[in-house]
Amino acid sequence: MRIAVLVSGGVDSAVVVHKLYNEGHDLHLFYIRISNDNGEGECSYEEDIEMCNLIASKYGLPITEVSLHQEYWDYVMDYALKTVKAGLTPHPDMMCNKIIKFGFFEERWGKDFDKTATGHYASIKVDDKGYYLATAKDPVKDQTDFLAQLNQKQLSHLLFPLGDMPKSEVRELAKLAKLPNANRKDSQGICFLGKINYKDFVRRHLGDMTGDVIEFETGKKIGSHAGYWFYTIGQRKGLGLGGGPWFVVKKNIPENIIYVSKGYDTPLQYGREIFLTEPNWITYDPLKDQNNLKVSFKIRHVPEFHTGILEKNDSKDCLKLISDQDVQGIAPGQYAIIYTPDNNICLGSALITLES
Repeated sequence: MRIAVLVSGGVDSAVVVHKLYNEGHDLHLFYIRISNDNGEGECSYEEDIEMCNLIASKYGLPITEVSLHQEYWDYVMDYALKTVKAGLTPHPDMMCNKIIKFGFFEERWGKDFDKTATGHYASIKVDDKGYYLATAKDPVKDQTDFLAQLNQKQLSHLLFPLGDMPKSEVRELAKLAKLPNANRKDSQGICFLGKINYKDFVRRHLGDMTGDVIEFETGKKIGSHAGYWFYTIGQRKGLGLGGGPWFVVKKNIPENIIYVSKGYDTPLQYGREIFLTEPNWITYDPLKDQNNLKVSFKIRHVPEFHTGILEKNDSKDCLKLISDQDVQGIAPGQYAIIYTPDNNICLGSALITLES
């Protein structure tokens, strides 16, 4: 089988190459460049491409560097900045997978191959109804939440060879295969920024706008902030307030006010009703023939699942997710990732919205 393998310079995609090569497939490696990083910082382009070239050389495989930098900024970063400016919390990694890796890349290069393989920790199952996005064996590394905006056509062309491997096994295989990046540290955060952290990136594009930090329960001003776009619901770190812990529980966008509440156990951090819009169902619409459905779900990248009922919300143009447990930090703009009750199949995702 002719397979396009997306490599990043990390150990996961390198192990994908090793596995597929030893299975006898015809491989062509691709490195997608989406940054203008100057080589500094942990996610430098020069180090990444050097590792990719070493892997290609080790197995005698062709490698092509393709640039999707402009597309990334036109579609993913424009979306992220507009979302942040609106006072919401974006999910650029999810959009990068949907639009860049499995959108533009597939349309221009991936289409010439039987499949495209990546180092994502996820699985794909197939039956007579179609392709299903399934969770990985390693619950800590599972990345189905980053892939939950994909569609059936995209999923049908993908391979995730690491879906049945725990991370520890991936590392061990990399060492046994003497891969040059066997001990390379996993990337953290948003790597296109290079040495610039996320807050500095937002500041560069949106600037500062001083506003008040108000204690929600008392209405007392307890500090100042540099702009509501630097904060998300449920955030604790980076508030610069003493005597905490303090959590962001609400934002007043028109007046640029951040409301906070003190203590780990404040009920204002939590909620049980999550309103959703713009659902993306990967294989089928689970609510097509019923008004409610028992599901498990996540609203952020963590190993743990919540359980609840997903139901049609007749009075509004949205869905409602009623959780069985308190959910911390429900942030409009993020996505709820919906799974079957056994946590096995990712049904899709929907945008978290404010109740209207």
